[in-house]
Amino acid sequence: MPNKIETDFTVTHQEINIGINQKDRKSVCKGLSKLLADSYLLYLKTQNYHWNVTGKMFQPLHLLFETQYQELAAAVDQIAERIRALGEFAPGSFNSFTKVTSIKEENGIPTAEEMIQNLVQGHEAVVTTAREIISLTDECEDDVTADLLVERMQVHEKSAWMLRSMITTTKAH
Repeated sequence: MPNKIETDFTVTHQEINIGINQKDRKSVCKGLSKLLADSYLLYLKTQNYHWNVTGKMFQPLHLLFETQYQELAAAVDQIAERIRALGEFAPGSFNSFTKVTSIKEENGIPTAEEMIQNLVQGHEAVVTTAREIISLTDECEDDVTADLLVERMQVHEKSAWMLRSMITTTKAH
């Protein structure tokens, strides 16, 4: 009879005592999960556009999209790690993301200008999601998450502005 290797792993959950009760941490994490999903879908869309952009604006858009998707890759890690620091598990599957995201998955290959417009809408959606969560962080005095949200809003507002500036318009300003 082969030797049995026995292991005794005892899972213990150490109480989190950071001045935010469990109920508030769970509520914040629910919002952060949506922010993570929005950010991840925007990351995926931006990387897709980086790979597939064509036309006279190829070079600047290819580089801009690369810069933006790399920033988003770091951001999803920060958001997921904040969820973990608050004591919850971060969602990590496409299925779980699609249940809560406000960003629509891309089907087909849009024109370069449509890509820009879609990304503007995506960045604005992430800002909107972050704004929805920040009032909750104020209520439960979660300044760390609030700081993360403010940083994300700044990045996404600037990214949307940069993208909007590339769209040709005929409106008088």
